[in-house]
Amino acid sequence: MTIRVVVADDEELLRTGFRLVIDSWDDLAVVGEAGDGRQAVQLTGRMRPDVVLMDVRMPGMDGIEATRQIVASGSAARVLILTTFDEDEQVLAALRAGAGGFLLKEMESIELVAAIRAAVRGDTLLAPGLTRRLLERFLRTAPDGRTTPPAPAHLSAREIEVLTLIGQALSNAEIARRLFLSEATVKRHVAAVLRKLGLRDRVQAVVAAYDHGLVRPRGS
Repeated sequence: MTIRVVVADDEELLRTGFRLVIDSWDDLAVVGEAGDGRQAVQLTGRMRPDVVLMDVRMPGMDGIEATRQIVASGSAARVLILTTFDEDEQVLAALRAGAGGFLLKEMESIELVAAIRAAVRGDTLLAPGLTRRLLERFLRTAPDGRTTPPAPAHLSAREIEVLTLIGQALSNAEIARRLFLSEATVKRHVAAVLRKLGLRDRVQAVVAAYDHGLVRPRGS
């Protein structure tokens, strides 16, 4: 099976670089390029890619609104946000809009390929340490001002434990060891958490754990 990818970035040189990397692999193919969010939404609807690489800052419609529209359309495409370390609030907003993860533009080409394949499998997209560090930074700086809601009442005590550990960016294997459960049991709990909270994937579950105060940024 060939994994179909749309690349959305307003810098043509970056799009060309991503295309060269992606098209060099037999199981990957770029099926469209977009210079802004509106084009990305249109291309995703027309080409039905498996993965969209989405820059945050683009003219006209930005990557956040484009992500929101792609998710709202019911597209099965996984949106991966392309970012740098200085785009904290934008990345958090994109994750809340339904993005499936985020990638640093400075990553190695092999990391890009691995992330695209992982996205299609539905796996965690980033190393836990990087996910935790970036999310802590995002949530510490985001000018949110909201009152933290209580833990979801419709989750069982065990499901709240699992959500808390997901929020700490632990893998299923690590959660299983921490709670003395089998990985199969952890997978069932993770699936139940996602279903009950109406979340698309594990990345949104990490954000939900922070939003509900189950995990706190360091120093807060």
